[in-house]
Amino acid sequence: MLNNLAIFEGHKIRRSYDEKTETWWFSVVDIIRVLTRQPDYQAARKYWKVLKGRLAKEGSQLVSNCYQLKMAADDGKMRLTDAATAETLLRLVQSVPSPKAEPIKLWLAKVGYERMQEMSDPALSLDRARETWKKHGRSEKWIEQRMTGQETRNKLTDYWANHKIKKGDEYAILTNIIHQEWADISVQEHKNLKGLKTQNLRDHMTEAELIFTALAELSTRQIAESAEATGMTENKSAAKTGGSIAKKARVELESKTGRKVISNESYLPPPKDLKKLQ
Repeated sequence: MLNNLAIFEGHKIRRSYDEKTETWWFSVVDIIRVLTRQPDYQAARKYWKVLKGRLAKEGSQLVSNCYQLKMAADDGKMRLTDAATAETLLRLVQSVPSPKAEPIKLWLAKVGYERMQEMSDPALSLDRARETWKKHGRSEKWIEQRMTGQETRNKLTDYWANHKIKKGDEYAILTNIIHQEWADISVQEHKNLKGLKTQNLRDHMTEAELIFTALAELSTRQIAESAEATGMTENKSAAKTGGSIAKKARVELESKTGRKVISNESYLPPPKDLKKLQ
């Protein structure tokens, strides 16, 4: 998830972007705060608590469509808060009598429209991703490699989707097999090595790690295509073979350079106590 702030008439509205589903999730309390024109966060929070209880008693699906996500609180700490998609919030707004109802509905609709634009013109989505990485300090070279790797990844998942592999758990299982084969560590172990928690591992890979990940996934897809692999059993075999091809290349490179490809380097900001010492 990518956390970020949106602004509505000067009000900060926390939101989080789910890259897997390509969906923005907005803080419900922040929207309620705008609708009720409450300067006090706790008052808006209490209003939402009462409204949530009423909607639940009425059997409304709105409450069940809200999920708790970690977002930055006023003290800077990441805390769980109720979040909902623009679609859910558009219906929720109807339950709050407010002169701001129509303006915020238009604002939410605009957010959805921007996503529709990106879906019809993928270049807009790529531009947004490029700008985000630039803001986070990535070099042009790294960005090009990241985007090339994503294209390779998308072609592999497209193959899986058309050959009886289910999104979610089965994608994760095959991805981990490929990673374990080429890197000799699992995806989770790699994230732990870099000190990552909820962050996307690929967004914190070095250039070499991105290249070998792409090689492993490219090899997996081409092997699967050659064998017309269908279902988990056959695609697991392709994943192991594809990953092992990238592993051979990794081992050979390491033997020539004397340097490990797998790294604990990441783009995480330094701890606050280290910043003070600098």
